[in-house]
Amino acid sequence: MTIRVLLADDQALIRAGFKMIIDAEPGLEVAGEAADGREAVELARTTRADVVLMDIRMPHADGIEATRRICEDQTLSGVRVLVLTTFEEDDNVVLALEAGASGFLGKNVPPADLVSAIRVVADGEALLSPRATRGLVGRFLDQLRPAPPQTAAALALLTEREREILVLVAHGLSNDDIGRRLYVSPLTVKTHVNRAMAKLDARDRAQLVVLAYRGGLLRAGDPLPG
Repeated sequence: MTIRVLLADDQALIRAGFKMIIDAEPGLEVAGEAADGREAVELARTTRADVVLMDIRMPHADGIEATRRICEDQTLSGVRVLVLTTFEEDDNVVLALEAGASGFLGKNVPPADLVSAIRVVADGEALLSPRATRGLVGRFLDQLRPAPPQTAAALALLTEREREILVLVAHGLSNDDIGRRLYVSPLTVKTHVNRAMAKLDARDRAQLVVLAYRGGLLRAGDPLPG
């Protein structure tokens, strides 16, 4: 199955570079190109792309607003947004995650890492920089609005094991990492993660991180549970 990618960046040279990399990969193709946020939203609807590579700083609706519009559109529920940024510790990266992005990468990543990231996000997983998950994400999510009542109620419905795994997910651990810590299989971890996502109505793993911080399950600087 071919993964269709929409490129959203106001610099034509960057779009051309990404297009060359993506079109050269089996199973990937560029479905369209947008030069601003407004066009990105429109093309997400018309091209039916699977993944949007979204720049943050663009005219006519920036990448954060464009991400929010795409992720709030029920007809685009299958579209994943992967934010590309020049600065991994940009505060706007966290706002993009809150808006619904499934993860982010620095624009200077090697081509192989970009291709891998597209495949990971298209598969419904989140792509979060471990560095940002440990530092920037937690620090700034602490300052965002608290979880709405319905989310707080849903958090209360999580089992003890689901809450435990949700905290580890928010620390940036993979299913393999969590499985090794808890002495269970990665498949068992994935099952718990999927159940937590269903209860919390989370699009993907990135949204679980947002909800874990907003719901008060952990705060910036909290150590990994022993």
